[in-house]
Formats: sequence, C-alpha cells, structure tokens
Amino acid sequence: MSGTSASLQPPADAVRPVRHPDAPAPGELLGAHYGQCFGCGGEQPHGLHLAARAGDGVSITAEFTVQSAHQGAPGLAHGGVLATALDETLGSLNWLLRTIAVTGRLETDFRRPVPVGTTLYLEAEVTAVAGRKIYSTATGRIGGPDGPVAVRADALFIEVKVDHFIDNGRPEEIQAAMSDPDQIRRARAFEVNP
Repeated sequence: MSGTSASLQPPADAVRPVRHPDAPAPGELLGAHYGQCFGCGGEQPHGLHLAARAGDGVSITAEFTVQSAHQGAPGLAHGGVLATALDETLGSLNWLLRTIAVTGRLETDFRRPVPVGTTLYLEAEVTAVAGRKIYSTATGRIGGPDGPVAVRADALFIEVKVDHFIDNGRPEEIQAAMSDPDQIRRARAFEVNP
C-alpha cells in the first residue's frame, strides 16, 4: 500500500489479516449486503449494482459497468461514483473478516477516464490490522482484469459495534433490517455503511 498520508500507514505493531473460518469460499459471490445500498443493492435503480466475489486470503474482486446515470462529464464516469465503487469494494472485505467496520479514511487516485459503458474491474485486499483499525488497498482497471489501472485507493476502516447503526440510522430502516429472519442478511445489512 503506497498510502499518501501517514494515517493510512499501518503502525509497526500491525498484524497480517486473518480470514475468518466462516468467510465465503474463494470465488463465491458475496451478494448485496443491503438491498438499498447504492453500491451493491439491487433495489437502487441508478445504483452501481457492484458484484463482488471472495478471493484468496483476505481479498475480493468486483466489477460494475458505468451507466449513463453515473456520468460526471459527458460520456465519462463521475469521480464520486468511482470513489463509491472503490469504497464499496474495500468495505466488502470486512465480510471476509466477519467484522462490522466503517470507512474512516479513503484516499483515491484517478489515473484514467472511465467512459460510460465501460466495465470497471476491481481488486481489493486487507493489508494489515491494528486493534480496531483495518488497512486496505484497491485498484480498478478498464479493458479487463489485467487492463490499465484507472483508479486506486487506500483506506482505513474502523471496527464498530452494531449500536453505531442503531444509534445513528433511520429507525424504520434499522428496525426492518433487524427484523429480517435471515441471520446472515441481518448481519450483512450493517456491513459497510459509514
């Protein structure tokens, strides 16, 4: 991880991440963590509908195709949408740790324009853990999984308790998520929101 700021450099006592024994198997589709999520949810008509798969170790791959609704400049993806794709991908890593965590810091580099109609191929991995802090990195490529890097990011996630969402979210949506009889969906609903 290159980390453009000191806050994204793991401390000397950081440890290597350990994949949770109950994490999805490599190659397994993670699915949406919450139907209303702009990044991965299927209930958002203009969302990214980002699809992530578990990789080896504590890594994932993901992809999404830039739609007209994602434009900034004419015919090009909005930088905020690309940052959202990186954040969603990085946040999904926490499912492999089975940790509830929120984005503490996200630094992005935009290296190439990403035209509408382009599929962005994302790879992310957790690089270190220090207490409640989770350090990770991601790249987004165009033209295929081995294509040129268009965007990249380094991130710091902070482990939180579910109370973070209960205390700060909209009560009716929190209650709906908490009432889901599917325990995995219920747990995942609180996966990557800030």
